[in-house]
Amino acid sequence: MIITLKDGSKKEYSQPMAVIDIAADISEGLARVATAGEVNGETVDLRTVLDQDCTLSILTFEDPEGAGAFRHTTSHIMAQAIKRLYPQVKLAIGPSIADGFYYDVDSDTPLTAEDLEKIEKEMKKIVKEALPITRFTKPRDEAIAYFKEKNEPYKVELIEDLPEGEEISFYQQGEFVDLCAGPHLMSTKPVKAFKLTSLAGAYWRGSEKNKMLTRIYGTSFAKKADLEAYLTRLEEAKKRDHRKLGKQLGLFMMREEGPGFPFFLPKGMVLKNTLLDYWREIHRKAGYVEISTPIMLSRHLWETSGHWDHYKENMYTTVIDDTDFAIKPMNCPGGILVYQSEPRSYRDLPLRMGELGLVHRHEKSGQLHGLMRVRCFTQDDAHIFMMPEQIREEIKGVAKLIDEVYQLFGFKYHVELSTRPEDSMGSDEDWEMATEALRGALDDLGLPYVVNEGDGAFYGPKIDFHLEDSIGRTWQCGTIQLDFQLPLRFNCEYIGADGEKHRPIMIHRVAFGSIERFIGILIEHFAGAFPTWLAPVQAKILPISDKHMEYARKVEAALLEAGIRCEVDARAEKIGYKIREARLEKIPYMLVVGAKEEEEELVSVRSRFAGDEGQKKLADFISDIKEEISSRTIRAVVTEEEQKG
Repeated sequence: MIITLKDGSKKEYSQPMAVIDIAADISEGLARVATAGEVNGETVDLRTVLDQDCTLSILTFEDPEGAGAFRHTTSHIMAQAIKRLYPQVKLAIGPSIADGFYYDVDSDTPLTAEDLEKIEKEMKKIVKEALPITRFTKPRDEAIAYFKEKNEPYKVELIEDLPEGEEISFYQQGEFVDLCAGPHLMSTKPVKAFKLTSLAGAYWRGSEKNKMLTRIYGTSFAKKADLEAYLTRLEEAKKRDHRKLGKQLGLFMMREEGPGFPFFLPKGMVLKNTLLDYWREIHRKAGYVEISTPIMLSRHLWETSGHWDHYKENMYTTVIDDTDFAIKPMNCPGGILVYQSEPRSYRDLPLRMGELGLVHRHEKSGQLHGLMRVRCFTQDDAHIFMMPEQIREEIKGVAKLIDEVYQLFGFKYHVELSTRPEDSMGSDEDWEMATEALRGALDDLGLPYVVNEGDGAFYGPKIDFHLEDSIGRTWQCGTIQLDFQLPLRFNCEYIGADGEKHRPIMIHRVAFGSIERFIGILIEHFAGAFPTWLAPVQAKILPISDKHMEYARKVEAALLEAGIRCEVDARAEKIGYKIREARLEKIPYMLVVGAKEEEEELVSVRSRFAGDEGQKKLADFISDIKEEISSRTIRAVVTEEEQKG
C-alpha cells in the first residue's frame, strides 16, 4: 500500500494502517497535533484504517476541516458536561461551525448565563480526565432502541430518517455516548482553550412548527493565546455592533410594524445616497447603462425564469385580477425583459445594464439581524449580455471593478468558485463550459481562489468575493454568476455578424451585494467613524459662545456652498462639552470659532484623525477638505500618544 502525502512524498506499508498511526510514523509531534485526515480529498477520522493506495493529508487545527474536528469534539465535551449536571436534558444536534460550535438541547428548566459557568467548569474536569474517544457502530434498529432506552427522542428521530439497513456510528468518551458521523480527536485531553459564549433559541430542524430548543454557542482553540485574541475580537465586535451604532448615530431604525424592513433616517439616507452616487460614477466609467424594473411581476414570468419552482417559498405573492403575481426577489427577469424590448445585434454586445433594484425575500423571523439579514433590500445588480468569445474579458472587467470597490474601503478579500448544486437547471455541457469560463478568467487575473463544490446558483456557477473587515471577520458580498440558462428559457437572441440568430450569454453580478447589508458592514468596519467623503456630517461648527453664532453661521454657509455637509452646534454649552459630543457622533472635523477666528476669518480645526490641527484660514480648510472628499482619502487615525510624541 502506497500513501502519497501532501508534499508529494510517499510512504509504503505492508499492512493496513490507521491515519493516526501514519501520522505517528511521520512524526510524533505531528501525531500530537493531528485532528483529522483527508483521504483522496475527503475528510476522515483519525481512526480510519487505510488499506489501499491513496493520497493523505494529516489535518491540524490550522486547517479548516481540522479545526472543525477539534470544535466538534468540544461540542461533545459540552454535551457530556450538560448531561452530568442536568440528566433530564435531552440532546438534539451539536455541530462545529465557522468560529466554534453549538449544541441544541431541550430543557424543561430554561438554561441561563449562570448555567454556562457551571457547564464550563464541568467541561474542564472532563478535559482533565483525558478520556479516550472511541468509535463504534450499531445496526439501525439497535441504534433506535438504544436511544429510546436513554430517552433521547431527537436522536431517535434523526436515526429514523436514515435509510433501512444503514450502520449507525457512535462516539463514546467515558460514560457519554453520542450519535455522530465524526470526525473527532483521539481523546478529550487537547481541548484546553474553550469558552461558552451565548444562549439562543432555535427551532428543532429549523422549522417554526417544531419545538423551540436552547442553542448553546461556544468556541475552542488549540492555544490559549488564540482563544484570548478571539474573545478580544468578540468584545470589539460588540462595541461595533451596527444595530447599536445605527441608533446612536441616527442612521436607521427597525420597528415591530415592519420586522425585517429597515427605516433609513435622514443621516442614514445621506450615507446610502453617497454610496449610490459612487456606484453610479464607477459604473458610468465602466460602460454600464442604468435601468429600473417593476417591483411586482406576474407568475408567468417567474415560472419562465424558474424562480416559481425553485424559490417560491422565499417569495411574497398576491393575486391581481385573478392572476398570480410575485414581488421580485431578484432583478434578473426584469432585466431580461429590457434586453428583449428591442432587436439586438452583435454590435450592441456586450450590453451592461445596471439596476439599483429593491427586492423582497421572505426570511424567517429568527434569522433577521439588523441590516445584515432583512426582508427587503436594494441590490446593486448588473446584468451583462454578451457573446461567448466575450466571456473572459467581461468577467475580468467585473472582477477589477469589485476589486476597486473593496480597495477603496480598505477591505482585504478572498475568492471562492462555486460549482453546480444538486438542484440545478441545464445540461452538463453548459455547466462545464460556464465553470471553465469562470475558472479561466480567475487564472488570467492571477487571483487565488478555492473551489466551493456544489454551492453555485441553480442556473449557473459563480465567483464569490469574501471581504475581511478591520477586526478580521469575513463577509460574502460581491458575486459574479455566469448564466447559460435564463437566456435559453427566455429565448433571448441577437443577430450575429453572419446575419443569423444567436443566443447571448448572461452575467449576473453585484459589488456591494445588498446596499443595506453593506452599510451594516461599513458601520462595523469603521466603528461608525466613516471616512470624510462618506460621513453624513463632515464638519461640525462649534461656536465658543452665542456672541460668535453669526460667524458660525457664516462658516456654515461657506461650507454648504462648497458642497460640504456640516452642522452648527448652537446649544448653550461649554466648548469642551461640545467637542466631546462631536467625538461621540464620530464627526471627522470640529471647527471651533471664537473672537480671534471671527476677526481673521479662521477656524480652529480639531479632527478625529489627529486631534488639534491648529488654526487655518477658512478658505484653506475648505480647499483641503474638498480635496480629501473628492479623492475619497481614508485618513489614518493618530493616537494621543503619537500626537504627543
